[in-house]
Parts: sequence; structure tokens; C-alpha cells
Amino acid sequence: MKKHFKYPLLFSLVFLLVNCAKKDLPPDYDLLSVEAYSPVYPVLIGKENNPVFRINIKPKSKENSSLEKLFVNLDGTLNLETIKKVSVFYSADEEEFSTENVFAVATDVSKKISLIGNQKLMGSDNYFWLSIALNEDADLDHAINAVFTKMVVNSTTVSVGAATNNAPKSMGHALRQHNDDGVDTYRIPGLATTNQGTLISVYDIRRNGSVDLQEDVDVGMNRSTDGGQTWEPMKVIMDMGEWGGLSQKENGIGDPSILIDRQSNTIWVAALWLHGYPGKRAWFASQQGLSPQKTGQFMLVKSEDDGLTWSEPINITEQIKKPGWFLLLDGPGKGIMMEDGTLVFPAQFKDKNEVPHATIIYSKDHGETWNIGTGAKSKTTEAQVVELTDHSLMLNMRDDRGSGPNGRNGTGARSVAITNDLGKTWSEHPTSRKGLPEPVCMASLIKHTYHGKDVLLFSNPFDQYVRQNITIKVSADEGTTWEEKNFFLIDEGKGRGYSCMTSIDENTIGILYEGSQSDLVFQRIKMTDLVDNN
Repeated sequence: MKKHFKYPLLFSLVFLLVNCAKKDLPPDYDLLSVEAYSPVYPVLIGKENNPVFRINIKPKSKENSSLEKLFVNLDGTLNLETIKKVSVFYSADEEEFSTENVFAVATDVSKKISLIGNQKLMGSDNYFWLSIALNEDADLDHAINAVFTKMVVNSTTVSVGAATNNAPKSMGHALRQHNDDGVDTYRIPGLATTNQGTLISVYDIRRNGSVDLQEDVDVGMNRSTDGGQTWEPMKVIMDMGEWGGLSQKENGIGDPSILIDRQSNTIWVAALWLHGYPGKRAWFASQQGLSPQKTGQFMLVKSEDDGLTWSEPINITEQIKKPGWFLLLDGPGKGIMMEDGTLVFPAQFKDKNEVPHATIIYSKDHGETWNIGTGAKSKTTEAQVVELTDHSLMLNMRDDRGSGPNGRNGTGARSVAITNDLGKTWSEHPTSRKGLPEPVCMASLIKHTYHGKDVLLFSNPFDQYVRQNITIKVSADEGTTWEEKNFFLIDEGKGRGYSCMTSIDENTIGILYEGSQSDLVFQRIKMTDLVDNN
């Protein structure tokens, strides 16, 4: 028997309200879905727009729909005075961040913001990006938490679902950006902490383009005396000018590596100088011999006043390069001082058959004279070095056998070798070619003391195919194991991928890297974020 309800109109109204509450929009509304995405990008001081959250609105039908309002929630942002402005940009059906189409901007920042605009929605994908701009005095140890919560489409309020992995965004510095000071590109980071606690960053100033030497390239430097919170203006510390009557384009110097002599308080920076060979790349152009007219030159500069002033370039090529080699250059990145006072730079050379080998150079007299080791392994290049507990040296090397940015065989991994005699002989480490995946790229390796125990920290693009996912990893057993629980992703985007770390204090690491959001990004990383709250 068919049932009859006493109040059919009331029942229908209740049914409609319940269903609308569940979906937050009428059942017959023309939206198919709203997808939320929270990328792992740093939010950078000095960068006008930093993407932090994205939604993709997909209409069900081709009927006209317009986005009229977006609601932003900044709960979880510790200090709202950090934020200069909040913006929303529309990138149509292109999922990559773009600032071409502005939906709305708010400079009056509060925990909850409504941004009013008018954007007609297309028939397929409609990407809207939430962007944050920081004030110059933003505290790098704080974080940003910013999401879309709701939107209004055709006068109807619609909820925005939560994104996966919506962790607060770390802050940092866009230390060097494309076109800063009229320079096209900044590359090849080095970073160290002096005895006075000053951070010294070094890098390539590639004035006319992004290409490697040979071009008009100098070595630049910035200082920070407050742990990377603020930075002094750039200073050029290596510039070969128009040496030999040739132009700046034929006297480029770059690929820097930095080292601190803890006993003498001297800062050393090494770099490669190439003379002549216009329009050619140093890696292929440099020839056998020792003179600047024939081959790349291994150059040093030093500072004895905490990086305020620097010496003229010092050429040590004849001390350490064999005439039959085609090229000799430094790491790049950074070197170390061993416990016995020996200064060690990672280095690389192309032998008489043009086969590359990673190695080390070292000085036992505080930089007066230098010596070189043998090749640790063929087809290895850019390396970093640490001293282990038994005073042996671990050399962590880029290996050309990997897949590379354009390869797809998935075999990219770091080579690792150990020497007990300053590079006269080498033995392969058990983790070599398997413990640390890479897409063939420079990486960083440092030793850090935390709660009285030495740990190794490693950073690189954590991918075997492309330079993306800049990740810091921690090993508590001198590189024998690298546990996944101690992997910390800081930038998931694509970039050039080079990085260099330094210990700021026991609880804080500094990293300078070629990121997806700026040529060179600096961030402060807490050790508590790296070691699984241990």
C-alpha cells in the first residue's frame, strides 16, 4: 500500500536543505568538481608573488558561469604582519603559475579575507592561484599557512575541499633573481659560516645569459651577520677583467667553492678561469697544458677580515695540474678544514684521454702550497667532501653514468669513495651508485653536530630523471644508511638543482640552492624538521 505523508511540502523543503548542506550547492548546479593543490614551494622575501595554493574549477556544462568571490583563510600563519599582500591570479587552462591575469588583490591582511572579482569560467579547466608577498622584515623561522576555503560562482557559495599535504609553507630569501642588478642569471651556490658566525654566500654572476663559461662571468658574494635573516648587497670578489687584451666575455671566472680555515680565520674561494675560446664551453674548449692561453686556470681569493675585503686572484694551476690533463677545476660548493688543520677542496679533472675524475686538492700550510689527489673514479665530476670519525675523507660525487635530465633509464645515483691518505688511494663506499639517487647534478654534503652527535646532511634534487624535488636527508651513521623518515622536501618544483648547506648553529641549517622560485634561494631549516622529532 502506498504511504502518504501528512506534510509533503515541509518534507520536500527539509530534504532539499539537507542535500544542499551536504554538497554546499544545489543538486542541479553546473559545477563538476573543484580540485585543490598545495605545492611545496618556499615563500620568499624579495619576490613579489609567491604561489602557495591552487584550485581547478571544472564546469559540468558549457553554460556561462563566473567566479565572483574567493574566501582565503590564513589561520596557522603565526604573524600576519609578515604578509604584505594577498593576490589571486587566473591562469585559464594552464596549470602553471602565472601573474598575467589578476583576479583580486588584498593589502588589508587578516586571518580571513574575501577577494571579490569577476572571471568567466571556461568549459574545461580553470586554474586560480593564491599568492603571498612578504614584507622585507619577515621572520624566516615563521611559516605561512594560506588556503582557499570557499568561493562564490553565479551567486552560489561552494566549498573548496582540502588539499593533500597542505603543510605550512617555509619562508626564505630570493637571494638572487633573474635580472637583479642587470644580470641575466645567477648560478652555482656556495655557502659557509665563519668563526664569527657570518654567513658567506658565493655564486656565478652570469651577466649575459645562463650558459657556462666561456662568457662574461664573475664570482659574486653576499654576507649575512644575523644567520641569513638579512643580507648585505652583492659584492664582486673574482673578476679577471680584460686580461691579455681580450674582452670580459673571454675572461670569465666561475663555479666557485668556499672554505673556512678555522685556525687562521681565513676565508678561501676557489674558481675556474678560462681565457679565450669565445662562445665555447670551458668543459670542451680547455686544452692540455698549463698556461692561460691553453687551459682553464685554478684560481683562489682569500679574505682575512670576515669577508669584508678580498685579495687579488691567486693562480695555483701549476702547483696541482698535470700538463697532460685537459682541465682542472674545483667542486664546486664548499671545502672543509680537517681536525688536524688540513684544508681540503673537492676538485675534478679531465685526464689525458678527456675522461673526468673527481678528486681533492689539499694544503697542510694554511693555503701557502697545494697538492692534489688521484682520481677517485672515472666519469665523476662535481663532488663534496666530509671528514669521518676515523679521520678518513668521504667524497660524494656526481656520476655521469646516471640517466641525466633527458634520460629515462632511472639509473642516476651518487658515487661515494673513501680515502685514508688524502686521495693517494681510494676505496668504494658500500652505498656508491645506490644509496643516493640523482638526476646527474651537483649536490651538497656536510657534517653537523646535533645534541653532541655528528650527523651527515645531504641535499640534491631527489629524482632520477629531472632536477626537481630539492630534498635534505640525514644520516646518523656516517652515510651507511639514509632513512626515509629523515627526508625533508623543501622545493618540489623544477630548477637547475645545485645546492650548498652550512651549519648556522646546533639547531639550524642554512641552505642556498637553485630553486624553482628564484635563481638562488636561501632558507633556514630547523633540525627538528629533519630528524623525525628525535
